[in-house]
Amino acid sequence: MLKKKIAWITDSTAYVTEELKNNPDVYVMPLEIIFGSEAFEDGIDLSTDELYSRIRKEKEIPKTSQPASGKFLNLFEKLKQEYEGAIAIHVSSKLSGTLSSCKTGAEMAEFKLETVDSKSMSYAITTLLNKGIELANEGNELEGIAEYLRKEADRSQNYILLGNLEQFYKGGRMSGTQFLLGSILKIKPVIRIHQGEFELYEKVRSEKKAFNRLVELFDEAYQKNEVKEIQIMHGNVIDKAKEMEALFKTAYPEIKVVIGEISSTIAVHAGEGTLAIIWHNL
Repeated sequence: MLKKKIAWITDSTAYVTEELKNNPDVYVMPLEIIFGSEAFEDGIDLSTDELYSRIRKEKEIPKTSQPASGKFLNLFEKLKQEYEGAIAIHVSSKLSGTLSSCKTGAEMAEFKLETVDSKSMSYAITTLLNKGIELANEGNELEGIAEYLRKEADRSQNYILLGNLEQFYKGGRMSGTQFLLGSILKIKPVIRIHQGEFELYEKVRSEKKAFNRLVELFDEAYQKNEVKEIQIMHGNVIDKAKEMEALFKTAYPEIKVVIGEISSTIAVHAGEGTLAIIWHNL
């Protein structure tokens, strides 16, 4: 049997579009969301609606866990029969051990794998996947595509308004001092993922000011780079996402605006009400 050239592996922190869902060569490995003794697979047996509802009712903030290397091993044993190799694009290795688990699984299966650290999450991974698939369709080889995508990962930019400071703090993503300042003074922190890690970028006094600041930050990048698309990701606040979409469409009519929802794994840390903008500098 003639094997297919490349399988694409990612994880459930990525924003998986309908196009990617329908691509038979794309495989999404779910992270786990853990409530006490219960473990759920992100996107499979726990939806974002169920997650938010449970956090609201129980006031319990769950934990997240990377997929075990054994799960990747099982996947790669199967893929070995069908593919010559694979490219895995995962959530930042500084935020999760998913990339490491993936590498270990491939080594155990003795399967040819190239890994790409997205140094981010959500739609930043989606952009890399789409570009990689495009390059593969043009006939480029696995190693060359992976090398190109590793460089492209540095071109992604993002800014995030957290929906729930407490969840972010309890998840170990923020210092006690930053949490105290934000909760007592009602400061809205603007966070970004920079060089693979969460970073407190700026403190803004109100949500409205923070909202406008996101648009300003995009404009600063837009003046220096070519940008064709901006993604607005949200945690169950579609109205706010659409409000922001209207701002961008008015100011930048030539740019494509995409709205999507953050995955349950991201929502565990960022919280309901989160709003983020992501784009790729060309």
